[in-house]
Amino acid sequence: MTSTNNERRKRKGRLRFSKIYSFNCGKTPKTNEEQLSHIGGPGFSRIVYCNDSESFEAGIQNYVDNYVSTTKYTIPTFLPKSLFEQFRRVANFYFLVTGILSFTPLSPYSALSVILPLIVVIGATMIKEGIEDWHRDQQDIEMNKRKVKVHKNNGVFENMEWKHLKVGDIVKVEKDEFFPADLLLLSSSYEDSICYVETMNLDGETNLKLKQSLEATSFLNEDSNFRDFKAIIKCEDPNPNLYHFVGNMEFEEQQFPLDAQQILLRDSKLRNTDYIYGVVIFTGHDTKVMQNATSPPSKRSRIERRMDKIIYLLFLLLFVLSFIGSVVFGHVTKEDLENGKMKRWYLRPDDTSLYYDPARVKLAATLHFLTAVMLYGYFIPISLYVSIEVVKVLQSTFINRDVQMYYEETDKPAHARTSNLNEELGQVDTILSDKTGTLTCNSMEFIKCSVAGKAYGRGVTEVERAMDRRKGSPFGSPLANQWFTLNHFETPEESKAPIKGFNFIDERVMNGNWVNEPNADVFRKFFQLLAVCHTAIPEVDENTRKVTYEAESPDEAAFVIAARELGFEFYKRSQGSISVLEFDPMSRKKVERSYKLLNVVEFNSTRKRMSVIVRDEEGKILLLCKGADSVMFERLGKNSTKFVEATKAHVNEYAEAGLRTLIIAYRELDEATYKNFELKFNEAKSSISADRDALIEEVADTVESDLNLLGATAVEDKLQNGVPDCIDKLAQAGIKIWVLTGDKMETAINIGFACSLLRQGMEQITITLDSPEILALEKGGNKVAAIKAHKESVKRQLIEGKSLITASNTGSQAFALIIDGKSLAYALEEDMKMKFLDLAISCASVICCRSSPKQKALVTALVKLGTKKTTLAVGDGANDVGMLQEADIGIGISGVEGMQAVMSSDIAIAQFRYLERLLLVHGHWCYRRISSMICYFFYKNLVFGFTLFLFEAYTSFSAQTAYNDWFLSLYNVFFSSIPVLAMGVFEQDVSARFCLKFPLLYQEGVQNVLFSWRRIIGWMCNGIYSGVIIYFFCAKAMEIQAYDSDGKTASFDIFGATMYTCIIWVVNVQMALMICYFTLIQHITIWGSIALWYLFLLIYGAVPPLYSTTAYKVFIETLAPAPFYWSITLFVVISALVPFFAYSAIQMRFFPMYHGMVQWIRADGNANDPEFCDLVRQQSIRPNTVGTTARKAASGKHGNALNGVYQAHVKNRS
Repeated sequence: MTSTNNERRKRKGRLRFSKIYSFNCGKTPKTNEEQLSHIGGPGFSRIVYCNDSESFEAGIQNYVDNYVSTTKYTIPTFLPKSLFEQFRRVANFYFLVTGILSFTPLSPYSALSVILPLIVVIGATMIKEGIEDWHRDQQDIEMNKRKVKVHKNNGVFENMEWKHLKVGDIVKVEKDEFFPADLLLLSSSYEDSICYVETMNLDGETNLKLKQSLEATSFLNEDSNFRDFKAIIKCEDPNPNLYHFVGNMEFEEQQFPLDAQQILLRDSKLRNTDYIYGVVIFTGHDTKVMQNATSPPSKRSRIERRMDKIIYLLFLLLFVLSFIGSVVFGHVTKEDLENGKMKRWYLRPDDTSLYYDPARVKLAATLHFLTAVMLYGYFIPISLYVSIEVVKVLQSTFINRDVQMYYEETDKPAHARTSNLNEELGQVDTILSDKTGTLTCNSMEFIKCSVAGKAYGRGVTEVERAMDRRKGSPFGSPLANQWFTLNHFETPEESKAPIKGFNFIDERVMNGNWVNEPNADVFRKFFQLLAVCHTAIPEVDENTRKVTYEAESPDEAAFVIAARELGFEFYKRSQGSISVLEFDPMSRKKVERSYKLLNVVEFNSTRKRMSVIVRDEEGKILLLCKGADSVMFERLGKNSTKFVEATKAHVNEYAEAGLRTLIIAYRELDEATYKNFELKFNEAKSSISADRDALIEEVADTVESDLNLLGATAVEDKLQNGVPDCIDKLAQAGIKIWVLTGDKMETAINIGFACSLLRQGMEQITITLDSPEILALEKGGNKVAAIKAHKESVKRQLIEGKSLITASNTGSQAFALIIDGKSLAYALEEDMKMKFLDLAISCASVICCRSSPKQKALVTALVKLGTKKTTLAVGDGANDVGMLQEADIGIGISGVEGMQAVMSSDIAIAQFRYLERLLLVHGHWCYRRISSMICYFFYKNLVFGFTLFLFEAYTSFSAQTAYNDWFLSLYNVFFSSIPVLAMGVFEQDVSARFCLKFPLLYQEGVQNVLFSWRRIIGWMCNGIYSGVIIYFFCAKAMEIQAYDSDGKTASFDIFGATMYTCIIWVVNVQMALMICYFTLIQHITIWGSIALWYLFLLIYGAVPPLYSTTAYKVFIETLAPAPFYWSITLFVVISALVPFFAYSAIQMRFFPMYHGMVQWIRADGNANDPEFCDLVRQQSIRPNTVGTTARKAASGKHGNALNGVYQAHVKNRS
């Protein structure tokens, strides 16, 4: 059994060898002193003593240990830091000050009754933060206690906890283990010292990365070899750059340059490799993953910011009322003692302290002001912040557990990474979306190609089908008819199971038929290039012998799979060669050919191409290159013009069909040219400097020229399921959608048509710098003149575009703005960006092509700040991170480009189509719930606060409270706050089905109708009215007449308890009138809060009078037996709530809001009438919007607007 396993391991080792040896097949040339000049300078001062971490020299470096903490607090700092966080909020700070003042004689109530609620509220929030931090601490402890094998002495490795590792330690990491620190790879279980690394925890990418050690240390593949190993590494200081490393190793009196190819980063995992040996370079918070662990930008919703303003407004009201009360109090106190006569004799102004002393009125008024500030603190809702936090966390839980947003294929639910922005989801005005991987699948399929100037591939893309539909026929074009024939009358051979990444159909090429084409030799070189020019890693299934590929991008995987299916199967990569099974035209069988891999120049966003240099079996040195048309055509040789024009035409056709294209070319190098290149290339790779990449690119440019054109590839990135329908619903909801993509303009435009962002008849305003005059200036070489001309051209096009829209006075014409990246750079300049924004927001859709990541972020910031409306950015890749962080809400798509976008987002979803439910359902509900919740909080506090103020006025502002101290304290904590929590979690004005059926409901959030200043002030006025009614009705009803059958009049304690009972009933019944969707929980909380008040009166009233004071047996002995108490309660509740009820009924009947109209439709049973519902939806479907429904509306007249339909419906009902 053991021998079998060993044999299997050896066989697997032969199959999985190194990927791309960036120079000289992984061999590292020696460097000279001049090349190492950066080491030891600023930013390059780190020295690592390998296998000697306990030495004096290593000790004096004073590097951090490997203990990692991600917690916000520590045990000593939790209390002070958490308290500081809590009292940064102005409301909490106010209650702290009043709590301190409650210990002075100024307090109108007992100190405990003030301090206890504050402790409960602050304590609840601190406990919540403490629990969250404790979970982080447990994760840290688990990670820091992981164990790894570390070299001790004499070639012996022992287990050690991660936290005890030091810089310079030699560690042995085994298969499927995580790397405990940033390591320099010394050797591995493979003969050529390579290893496979999974970096999902680092950047989210699921494809394996290949790393290779220096050849000089590759012999260190056994424990015993480290007995006498010593080396010194000098390298860059800790920094957050994950993909860059500069350093050198001094080993056996030689120096070897190091780069990122040898670095294994903490939190990466070793895969498909039995073990590796490495030396610790960076530990703990110096590791690159921790250097990247920066907090995302702090985001607050617009509602929360407005809530702060309301709090300040209430503070202003509080101080104004306190000031008025103090002035009146001072005036009355001054006249209390005239000619020896006392007006308020019960205060004994002739024998009193300074509080009521007529001789010291100013001081008395000042002290009263402080007392009033404390007393009127009940205008400020102490439990508001903590209640909102609890509600938002519960709302996020519902979002996370919504099965309608669960993507079964990847087992990924929605994930709200922050709960701060729930209500913001209901107010989005503009969505800025990436294209690749966001609107599309980022799962590439090879579908067409152009070889030797001739187009091949009969498949029809989704974009082509959309284009056919625009022309009036779903199968209108010849290509579509060919596709229909091929797909509906297949041969048995063609009807086999589909192959992921390959959707190419053309009988002229398939099954080796390409040998019969006029340029068969070009075909052979084309397929050879696809099979060799890549960085993919083959995996051979030991049972089926089927080859699969680990590729760095979906495009690359599609090319290798296409080469395999067309007869050129890449199946093995060894230390310096690539092996391919090629279709031989002569024997019509597959033969094995090997290519010696000499060099690889990798792809990056600047070069926009990649090249490999190989030596074939005939000894020829070939440079194989593939890249973007924008850089490849200019690199073609003078003798390679035969197919250029035809290939350009095909590339443009492919772009129009929504395909991603690459140009395929090669060059044969002579020995002298290659030797010269190899020398310079190795020097550039060995350079220890920050500009190493620029040097490499400069050298590569010398050979990536004079290329011979072979053809072009075209791969399709299909639209995700449901994207057109989702965009249609979002457009009906009034949300504007912008697409920011790095693709060519033609590709972006046609994807726009496919997903209904663009449509036939829509006026396209295209801003580019491709005019003949501009191109002539660029060729002239005068950069200053060209830049000036660029700027003037963009400015002129922006002005002309705006004039075109202004001239279209009908309002029915829809416009689309399409701008390329080069023009966008000028449009975003300070003196032009507002013109660009003004034009863009006047258009129904905006597409920015060839956009860089920085431009995406700048456009997002411009829309957010320029429109002052809520923006939402959605993307799936690392290039979208800036855009996601800049927007008010960042949505990450957990696709195939890794998880960097998700890790930088506020909310993560698996598919773009889930945005529909996230915004139209959860966003609408959360906005309504939070808005209503805040308005209600202010309402109930104003009701309570104004009864206090009016009683104060009645008692000539003598600081006498109307209620028992504990009545005051528990009002906001128990008797009125619990129903609000239930409303914030469960309230629904309409069901999810109706939210999706009538997207116009979403406009309530965009227009902010539920939290406008008008609505807020309306609720405040309602609160003031209710407070006034409660006080005066109770006061007048109990002022003169007898309270019970014994003829007793109501005392202060009876009056206060009666008025408090009315308040509890009014605010809770008000809550019942607000709610549209009753659940059992809401019934329990509303009626339970009222019952809790009576229960509290019974229990608290039974406590000895020393503690219960004015509440002692007040309910049992006086209130409950008196019918007058119950009749007053009923009468006051009805009187206080009749105006709100009448207003709501009139509004619902004659001036309904959007949700009111839908509620009528549901109530009358018209929800299942398709024609009626279609008429209602027309309010949101305008000819100048986008989406499939708007496209239909533009082609034919539809029904009435929503209000007209509704009024007709009301008339019919009457």
